[in-house]
Parts: sequence; structure tokens; C-alpha cells
Amino acid sequence: MSRFNEPIELMGAPGSPYTRKMLALLRYKRIAYRLLPGGRNRVNPEPERYRQRPEPRVRLLPTFYATTEEGDEIAVCDSTPIIREIDANFTQRSVIPSNPILSLINSIIEDFADEWLTKSMFHYRWSYESDIKKAGEMLPRWNNTTASDKILAEKSREIAEHQIGRLKYVGSNEITQNTIEASFIRFLERLNNILSNNEFILGSRPSSCDFAVFGQLTCLALFDPTPQKLIIETAPRIYAWTEVLEDLSGFELLEGDWLEVEGSVTEPMSELLSEIGNVYTPYMLANEECIKSGQSMLRTVIDGRDWEQAPFPYHAKCLDQLRAEFYKLNEVNQNNFKQIADKTNLFSLFVAD
Repeated sequence: MSRFNEPIELMGAPGSPYTRKMLALLRYKRIAYRLLPGGRNRVNPEPERYRQRPEPRVRLLPTFYATTEEGDEIAVCDSTPIIREIDANFTQRSVIPSNPILSLINSIIEDFADEWLTKSMFHYRWSYESDIKKAGEMLPRWNNTTASDKILAEKSREIAEHQIGRLKYVGSNEITQNTIEASFIRFLERLNNILSNNEFILGSRPSSCDFAVFGQLTCLALFDPTPQKLIIETAPRIYAWTEVLEDLSGFELLEGDWLEVEGSVTEPMSELLSEIGNVYTPYMLANEECIKSGQSMLRTVIDGRDWEQAPFPYHAKCLDQLRAEFYKLNEVNQNNFKQIADKTNLFSLFVAD
């Protein structure tokens, strides 16, 4: 029994990359949905217009509302397992590749986008004056267009202070900023090379990793001035691709649209996976070790530079989920994936202690 029924209801905000990720995915799958306005930045909630909803354990956007077997309404937030649950129950236009090796690659890229590329998003938005000003002005207005200028000005200040304060948890600071920006520039180069040959990251149809990357790029390419300028000047193809992914409801599919993968991938894909292995693998492993040992500060070296931030327990959970998917592969597929990953430093994620 599916916990989600059409129209799927979710609460989100225009500025949330994860809300945009999920809305674009629902449009592509042609699933009816209702987007409820919300978020911690609302100034004028209307309880008479919107009924009371359950709160998730951790309040994040988007929040999906589902129904248990007992008929109770629940609130859930984690986009990655939500996608897999929706895809298993709404099987048309699947976003999870049927090839198990490609499915694992899809999960790795999706996780990289959700948990590493978001470091770039937060870093650019809350580190540069023009970006701080634009985000501070717009975020409180998206769901509060009728609020007074006085209230919005105060809310703008609160949001900016809150988000700048969160940079230490995301990992953006004076020590890490050069690594974040260098990785982002390389990511743009790798993605641009892939999109020069394929319409989407894993071939000629979108996968969940496309929507994860798209979500972050709705901020980095379409909204925040500093990374937007960089993308338009160096990779305008990516800017255009981000606009296109907003609504793929009319995109039709053909047999063979996904990449063929056994023990090798295309050179552009290998370069992208190498970038993920170069930065995400050492971060994830260091974060895991930090949490296991009970350390309060994560210190490691990424891309030849010192890296320092507070550890993030959720990322240890993400790593466990990737490992679980890897160990579901049969021996032949594990070896084929290893042939791919050995060239990229990714296989370190799956090596048992």
C-alpha cells in the first residue's frame, strides 16, 4: 500500500532547492500534486485557509503529507527515500534506472548534489554581499507579498543572520571556501561536458540525480548573482538546461534512453565521478570517522587543502544508504561497479573497515 495518493500534497517554498527538485520530478512523472505555501519564513499564516498539519520530526522543506496503513496523516521530509517510494508506486516514467549499476551511480550523484553541491549553494548565497542582499530581500517575500515593509525588513535581517550562522554546519568558512569554489567550477566543467553529448546526466532521459542537481542549480544558476554570473559566462548550456528541467511533463521516452553500463562509462561521466570521488569521498569518510569517535570537529584534507567543519550525523546515514544499495548488487555487478569506481576513488566509500 502506498503512503502517497494523488494529488500528492506537500508544503514548500520557491527558494528551497529540494522543493524545486521534487516539484520538477512530480511534473515529469505526471503525478497530480498540491503545493501548500509554507516554511519558517511565513509572516501571515492563515489557519482558517489551511488546516492544521502534523509536524515532521525535523522540519525541512519540502514536507510531504502521507497516510499510514492505520489512516493517520504523517509528515515526512527526506527527498531521496520519498522519491524511491513514489517511484515504486507510480511506476510510469521511472526516475530510477533499471540497471542496478546505473541505479547506484544515480544514487551517488543524487547524494553528491543533495549533500555536497548544496555547500556551494549556501556558500555563494551567504558569503557574498550581493547574494546576501538579494536572498535577504526575496526569501521573506515569496510567501508574504502583502506583509508591510517594516515586517519584511525585520524578517529579512532575521533570515540573513540565521542562514549566515548556519554556514559552519554546512561547511563554508575561511578554511574551506577555496575548496568549495574550486570544486564547483570543476563540477560545472564536468556537467557541461556530459550535457554536450547527452540531454541528461545518465543518457537521454532524466533520473533522480538530474532533479537533485537541478534543485541546487535553481539557486546557483537562476537566482544567486555570483554563481549565476559564473555559469552564464563559462557554461551557458547549464543555465539553459536548468530552465528546461523545470517542466519535463511533455518529454517523451524511448527504449534505450538510459546509458548502457557494465564495467565502464563514458569519459565525461568518468570525469564527473572522479570529481565526486575527489571531494565527496574524503568528506564522507572523515565525517563518518568523526561521528564514530565522538569528535566535535571534523578536520581532514580535501583536494589538497585543509577542511574543517562540525560533523553532520545525517551524512553518516546517507553513506549507510549508499552502502546498502551497493551490497544488494550481486557479485558480478559489484565487480563491474568496482571497475568503474577504481578509476574515481569512489570505491573507498564501500570498502569495509
